[in-house]
Amino acid sequence: MKTRDVFIAFVVLVVILLIIVPVPTQLLDVLFIVNISISFLVLLMSMFVKEALDFSIFPSLLLITTLFRLGLNISSTRLILGNEGYAGEVVLAFGEFATGGNFIVGVIIFLIIMIVQFVVITKGAERVAEVSARFTLDAMPGKQMAIDADLNAGLIDEQQAKERREKVTSEADFYGSMDGASKFVKGDAIVGIIITAINLVGGIVIAMLGDPPMEIMDALTLYGQATIGDGLVSQIPSLIISIATGILVTRSASKENLGRDILEQFTRQPMIFYVLGIILVVFAMIPGLPKPPLFIIAGVMILAGYMLSRAAKQPEPMMVEEDQAAAAAAEKRKPENVTQLLQVELIGIELGYGLVPLVDANQGGDLLERVVMIRRQCAMDLGIIVPVIRIRDNIQLGTNEYVIKIKGVEVAKGEVMMDHIMALTTEDVKGNIKGIDTVEPTFGLPATWIPESEREKAELLGYTTVDAPSVIATHLTETIKRHSHELLTRQQVQMLLDNLKGSQPALVEEVVPKLFSLGEIQKVLGNLLKEAVSIRDMGTILETLADYGGVVRDVDLLTEYVRKSLFRSISKQFIPTGKARVITLDPGLEQMISEKTKQTEQGTYVALSQGEIQSIYASLKSAIERMTNLGVTPIVLASPLVRRQFKNVTSQMVPDLIVLSYNELDSNVEVFSDGVVSMLANAM
Repeated sequence: MKTRDVFIAFVVLVVILLIIVPVPTQLLDVLFIVNISISFLVLLMSMFVKEALDFSIFPSLLLITTLFRLGLNISSTRLILGNEGYAGEVVLAFGEFATGGNFIVGVIIFLIIMIVQFVVITKGAERVAEVSARFTLDAMPGKQMAIDADLNAGLIDEQQAKERREKVTSEADFYGSMDGASKFVKGDAIVGIIITAINLVGGIVIAMLGDPPMEIMDALTLYGQATIGDGLVSQIPSLIISIATGILVTRSASKENLGRDILEQFTRQPMIFYVLGIILVVFAMIPGLPKPPLFIIAGVMILAGYMLSRAAKQPEPMMVEEDQAAAAAAEKRKPENVTQLLQVELIGIELGYGLVPLVDANQGGDLLERVVMIRRQCAMDLGIIVPVIRIRDNIQLGTNEYVIKIKGVEVAKGEVMMDHIMALTTEDVKGNIKGIDTVEPTFGLPATWIPESEREKAELLGYTTVDAPSVIATHLTETIKRHSHELLTRQQVQMLLDNLKGSQPALVEEVVPKLFSLGEIQKVLGNLLKEAVSIRDMGTILETLADYGGVVRDVDLLTEYVRKSLFRSISKQFIPTGKARVITLDPGLEQMISEKTKQTEQGTYVALSQGEIQSIYASLKSAIERMTNLGVTPIVLASPLVRRQFKNVTSQMVPDLIVLSYNELDSNVEVFSDGVVSMLANAM
């Protein structure tokens, strides 16, 4: 690899030195032949690639070949003007062939080649490259969204999505580079004209001022022939490179090379060969036109049309039958693949028939885009990688129903109305609005479905309005947060560790697998997610596990140590204002929970009687109702020793209750107690 890199660098340096260092005629002949060979090689490469990105080095190669031609032009100009018009055998041969003994004819041929290259090919290639770059860049957001949509719909996996994104980026880079590189081709053509004029005028002046002076016609013949030869030997490769540029930037998406595409697409329409043959026969009837070649070519076209039509009608039936029979036999012998039926998707949404337009971008549906944003938001808020969310239709559901499934089992469902807006009642509502009464599926709030035309009126009356896709997106987001600990697999934990390893490799290597297995890390992270604690700060989490891993093996206790280390983020997450209105635990209750905590091989539990549990529930329910009536989210504050046990005791009655310990509060947080949970007298 190093040898090839050095060789390429050496070639570029040689190209640059050609502009400065004089080159002998023998070496210049070799370099001219190399230049012509490279140009043909580039042309053939551009014709045989299947898509433009297969020749992604073309912009850089275009710059190098342009510099190479300019270096040869400068070297040949130095020899023409300083060596009495002789710049090697290649230049001389091209000059004699082009002029053919007639200098005027040679000049005309040379000018025609220059005009064709500059006006037709170079200008066209430059314009196509410019337009391709613009449209490719404009199409990038749409392509990225299409990739995300296919990924969320389950049509492709993460690796395929990554490859397609890289391809989209590469296409944009390539066509952007081609837009700039095409200017090299245009500049090369202009410089070629200027150098040709300098060679001709300079040579004539040098000849007429020499000793002895030369006649103007003799000087014109001598230097004109050398100038035309030099121009042709430089501009023909330039013309070939320009053609290659045009072919490459005009290539559309295809699975085959240019030659095969041309043959295949022309031979699909046999009728055009019949029509062309008839047109040529009509032309042969015009007086003065040569009839034999017209009739011959017309016959060839009609014969080609007949052969193609016959081939299309009879596509080797025996071979087709044999292939079909072989394919059918192979299919019968092939064992049924049932492994795909065993796969269970981690998360998915099923929609009723009436909700299908929500995922159809052609009908204005943006649910797929919202799903992409949900995955990003969950990564920011919780620090988890939400797996691909499969969206399917289900004819067994009601027309407007949807179901959210975790591991193939329904965990949430709801119903929305297309072309309607959900109006949520708030404290600031100033009047009633007519519609279809319903319940908001995520939080169970009373709501009303109203037509879209009534949205502005509802908002003026103080209602909060939400469209149908937002209702589903909100429900999905909350469901993911509520079940995030179930979605965290070992594979995703490994991905999180690999991501952290890029910045803190020593930390990851110390913890996994030396201190903890992947499963133990998963349980700690799952415990945090179960109580809606973000695991985005993986560095702090692993630092804490590394500190206590040598002395503590209990996963629940390790989770408490991690929560203590995450006190700032926990305080910011649950107490964003810095002022906490909380429910505290009675010291007697905390002491009783601590005394009745039992340790077993399966973990810890609190051995409370049914009466004691009911008493705690009653006291907690009363405190929660008081805080809810005040419009405050209930937060229970307990000592570090009993926080986990109290959360376990109350999780059945109030699963979403926030229970924090004093160690998890930032020192800047102001705490105000609005209630106390205690044992009722009859339970004691």
